[in-house]
Amino acid sequence: MKLPIATAAILVVVSYVIFLVLSSFLTSRRHARIAQELKCEEPPIQKNRYPLGIDQIIRAFAADKAKQFPVDLIKRTVDVGAITYSYSVLGTKFYFTADENNVQAILATQFSDFDLGPLRRGNFWPLLGNGIFTEDGAGWEHSRAMMRPQFAREQISDLVMTERHVQNMMRAIEVNMHANGSTDCVDLQVLFFRLTLDSATEFLFGESVDSQVRLLPSHQDGSQNSSGASAGDFATSFDRGQTALATRARFGEMYYLSNPKRFQDDCKACHEFIDHFVRLALSKDIRGKEKQRERGSKDKYVFLEALATQTQDPIELRSQLLNILLAGRDTTASLLGWLFLSLARDPARYTKLRNIIIEEFGTYNNPKDITFTRMKGCQYLQHCNNEALRLYPVVPINERFANKDTTLPYGGGKDGKSKIFIPKGSTVDYSVHVMQHRKDLWGEDAEEFKPERWANRRPGWDFLPFNGGPRICIGQQFALTESSYVTWEWR
Repeated sequence: MKLPIATAAILVVVSYVIFLVLSSFLTSRRHARIAQELKCEEPPIQKNRYPLGIDQIIRAFAADKAKQFPVDLIKRTVDVGAITYSYSVLGTKFYFTADENNVQAILATQFSDFDLGPLRRGNFWPLLGNGIFTEDGAGWEHSRAMMRPQFAREQISDLVMTERHVQNMMRAIEVNMHANGSTDCVDLQVLFFRLTLDSATEFLFGESVDSQVRLLPSHQDGSQNSSGASAGDFATSFDRGQTALATRARFGEMYYLSNPKRFQDDCKACHEFIDHFVRLALSKDIRGKEKQRERGSKDKYVFLEALATQTQDPIELRSQLLNILLAGRDTTASLLGWLFLSLARDPARYTKLRNIIIEEFGTYNNPKDITFTRMKGCQYLQHCNNEALRLYPVVPINERFANKDTTLPYGGGKDGKSKIFIPKGSTVDYSVHVMQHRKDLWGEDAEEFKPERWANRRPGWDFLPFNGGPRICIGQQFALTESSYVTWEWR
């Protein structure tokens, strides 16, 4: 006797639900047994107000829209009463920590237990492809080995290139200068992002997109760079693409639900823009130029050409360039923006830094010789960089994916001093922003911009603006050099 279709469908659904419940029960028992064997205890739980933790998603979107997402991360730890806790969204359990010992375990001492995970790869792939910031395992090791030599000291200390782009930025400001020498209000953040886009593209491609120059009256003729696309169009598409990635990340495992046509068009525009420079590089006698450079030739260093000596795959080259551009542009621009805002809010420390720079490097009209080494050795300037990075890290929260059953050293039990069990497949969020604002680590003045705190303090695992461990940012000196040079130029 055949069952009616409706009855059969109900039986299938009920059977599947029973399977899920039973599977979840057995998995929970197994995890509890392992946790007990490892002497782990549960961390505090962030309670949900609505079913499936929908309120957590709503809260994240609201905080992001209000430009308060990093601040809300701190508020969440206050709400829970702990810096390490678990929470559930759409039926999936996540872990959060801002404990420097746990972060050290994730990034260094237990590095092999954690990956970036399939969610990041899947989410980022449409825009960035497979690159150093999306790969795990052998793929990441290959990318890292290929990238590291390109950020050697002699490659990132080209102050002549930086000077040219800084002067272009100054010219963009002078467009609005009045007869008395004053200017209208200037949005420095926009200028900083254009500056870092110009310098990053010249370093990477050998040709700057010159987004700042094209804003000057003498260049507002619709001219384009050799790619045939405007720098503004590329920058806009790249910015929108990154915003779309952040939106997709809010959906967790269902990131693919956010895939609007504009995002697809922006990805295509970015790929076409980068592909032009890749084709140019591959058409040149790269290996011949490399041999000339080894013999002492003073040819201009071009990141893409150096990379092309190691791989001729145009897709791999494009992906690696987009990955590096993502970090190289935003990190420096963000640091500069927050540093200048902090100094503008603190005239006394601005004056102190300016006097030190003038004493060390001379005035604008009577400058002393400036080198990469001398600039790096200007302690108060570096203390100001560190303090801006502490208060306003570019990446306020990051995550890792447990590739095996593992543990974190702190956060469990009533006192938070017991280990916590992290099952295979779990996602662990770690917040550098929360960690770098903790008063128990930085004092009661943790919210204050105070460069002097670095005079007798060496950075440790409680200060990770460039991440840490094997995945530490290979371009951090590039960012710090450019930030220091711009600050010096502004004296």
